[in-house]
Amino acid sequence: MLRTCAAAAKTDGTVCLFLEPIALYHTRDLHEPGDEGWLAAYAAPGDDADVHVPIGSSRVARASVDLRDDVVVATWGNGLFMSLRVAERMRDEGISCRVVDLRWLAPLPIDELLAHANQVGRVLVVDETRRQGGVGEAVVSGLVEGGFTGPIGRVAARDSFIPLGDAANLVLVSEDEIADAIRAIRKA
Repeated sequence: MLRTCAAAAKTDGTVCLFLEPIALYHTRDLHEPGDEGWLAAYAAPGDDADVHVPIGSSRVARASVDLRDDVVVATWGNGLFMSLRVAERMRDEGISCRVVDLRWLAPLPIDELLAHANQVGRVLVVDETRRQGGVGEAVVSGLVEGGFTGPIGRVAARDSFIPLGDAANLVLVSEDEIADAIRAIRKA
């Protein structure tokens, strides 16, 4: 995505803001120690054509093989990491989650998300930012304005400042909250 931003700036002067979840800088493992499930090969400079990410496009980060999922989990940044971990736990409960990484927050890939939402019928938005004024509000609005009529849930951080240390866990989104929300929306 960073390479896409640089190429767009060079090609047509597009201004991009690229944000990275620094909390994941030292993360290698996704599901268990040593699995290195959070690592990915990095293409050499000059091989950008093979890894180009069009601005405004999402990607399915996890789905069932037959695409018969119970819930679409729409997320980005740290929410992606947590949602992938939770989706694996949900599989053990017989719940299949299609995790869609929105990647671009402006423009939001609402049309792509709508296609997944309409196919599956239930959507949970996992937003690591605050409940009011967070990106999740725009995602939910985009789904509703796009005509989606199925159940929509949202998990977001509390409306507060983010304290340091372990106290941050009291206001930020947790994997348990995501799991509970997936269970609830599946029943809706």
